[in-house]
Amino acid sequence: MSSPGSRLLEELTLPQVGEKIHPSSVLILPIGSVEQHGPHLPLATDHLIASEAAKAVASRCGEELDLWFLPTVAVSKANEHAWAPGTLWLRATTLLAVVDDIASSAATTGARRLVFLNSHGGNTALLVVACREARLAHGLQTFLLHPFLPPDHGGRSASAPAGELGMGIHGGHDETSIMLHLQPDLVDMSLATRRVPDRLAANRHVRFGGSVPFGWTSDDFGPDGHIGDPVGATAREGKELFEMAVEMLCEQLAEIATFEFRKDPDGACH
Repeated sequence: MSSPGSRLLEELTLPQVGEKIHPSSVLILPIGSVEQHGPHLPLATDHLIASEAAKAVASRCGEELDLWFLPTVAVSKANEHAWAPGTLWLRATTLLAVVDDIASSAATTGARRLVFLNSHGGNTALLVVACREARLAHGLQTFLLHPFLPPDHGGRSASAPAGELGMGIHGGHDETSIMLHLQPDLVDMSLATRRVPDRLAANRHVRFGGSVPFGWTSDDFGPDGHIGDPVGATAREGKELFEMAVEMLCEQLAEIATFEFRKDPDGACH
């Protein structure tokens, strides 16, 4: 039986699913990764951030917005780090199939909205596709959120150091700061080093955050595996970043909770 105030779907009994999950409920699937994050961060970084963001959102606005959280998907599409022992990854087609199966089963609850809460940039493009596919296959209204959108997908950080050149996409300043806030015992700052692809800085288009996406693996930029400058990361900055992210997620979810496709009698959407 679910504990008082719990927003975890898995803690409900069968009768409680029928009692508590409604068409207006929002189901949230946190998705992370188990992958190398350089010498200073643990493999679990992405799925820890996804899980902790989910917990914080549940506490802050879960009851108000009728949010229900599914178990975190910890292994996902991370083969850009497949060169590194310890990284666990799914093929792109496998992740799409897994997410579609979860969406199919989530639709049986009666909820009409499903959110992918993704904390691994390597999943982003696929999850945009998954949103459309689940909409077509299962009739769900589907959405993609990120606690922290990486620069290579259009994210911007006010706290990242200028020395990252806007390219701190993996194990850099912000991600390290967040982990120092969430789980400092898993961070080894004595091994933190700057690893930024300076040669891309002069490019307007072909660079992280530029207008031309390109295929890459994390060891294309050096043997350490991270891309950014974690040296000056602090738990204080991580706390600020995390709290801002939770606030933004609740704002986004408030819109999602009331989002509808309105159709005229002739079927046209507006």
